[in-house]
Amino acid sequence: MSSFEWTVVGAGPAGLAAVGKLIDRGVKPGTIAWVDPEFKIGDLGQKWYRVSSNTQVKLFTQFLEDCDAFRFELAPDFKIRHHDPEANCLLNDIAEPLRWITQQFSDTVQPFKGKVSSLFLKNQCWEVDLGEERLLSRNVVMAIGSEPRGLNYPHLKEIPIELALNDEKMQERSLKDETVAVFGSSHSSMIALQNLLKTDAKRILNFYLHPLKYSLYLDQGMLYPNTGLRGAAAVWAREAIDGTWPDRLERYHCADPSFDKLLASCEKVVYTIGFQARTPPLAPRFPELNYNDCKGIIAPGLFGLGIAYPQKVVDPFGNVEHNVGLWKFMNYLNSIVDLWMKYTP
Repeated sequence: MSSFEWTVVGAGPAGLAAVGKLIDRGVKPGTIAWVDPEFKIGDLGQKWYRVSSNTQVKLFTQFLEDCDAFRFELAPDFKIRHHDPEANCLLNDIAEPLRWITQQFSDTVQPFKGKVSSLFLKNQCWEVDLGEERLLSRNVVMAIGSEPRGLNYPHLKEIPIELALNDEKMQERSLKDETVAVFGSSHSSMIALQNLLKTDAKRILNFYLHPLKYSLYLDQGMLYPNTGLRGAAAVWAREAIDGTWPDRLERYHCADPSFDKLLASCEKVVYTIGFQARTPPLAPRFPELNYNDCKGIIAPGLFGLGIAYPQKVVDPFGNVEHNVGLWKFMNYLNSIVDLWMKYTP
């Protein structure tokens, strides 16, 4: 078995940040194992690249410039350098430089293409099982991402959320004479509704539980910085949801007396009701495992970062949320990585 000081599981933005910050803290690249099935910027690079961000360009730039090991000053002239810093952009515009950084790191750390099937702590080291290969690592960072949540309506054919959020792919599909249900009232919901309205679907029924929430910049700070609508999705929602509904769009609370009848009229469904962390590949001795959502600690030498293990925060108005976003991951990592380097088995 090969031995490493650190193993980072996941090559999305959070995993990339973890590798970079470890190098910034003096960990030698050759002592870092980096594990991922594809090394294609995780779900952001493969599923969400056509999604309009709710993050300002300047925060993406801060993410790229905050880590010395990224060496972003040497990067090609990517499109994101030319955007208005206060504006939003497609996620592909941040994925492009992240792909470049991934290639640079793949030449310095030790990449392993595959999936982790189990983790096991033995003799003060974590055994990382990749199936055909096993690694020994003093410390492990889990940046494994999350999966979309769903509901159990088996009579409806599901349109995967990654398809519903891709305007180009949706316009290639025919939904003629079909009624599509969309569950949710999130940022993703607003984008899915817009994309469906560009198709030939007969009706689009949006089922929701709560009124829309909007992020708001105030002197005290931001209201609903993670759960509120921002950017292009917020602009559209104010006009088309809290304003005048477009033709073919109908909205119903899930407690509406006609819910069952309305749902029975649908042929297809899109679930935009949030995400749940992927199951960590831990040995059976840990059937349930919680993480410290203020420090990212799962166990001695085992840490979590990213959308699967976000930081709990309280906004200036007392609302408890979990921080999700590239700059938020980097900022969180800056505050905890020194602790991680001391909290070993």
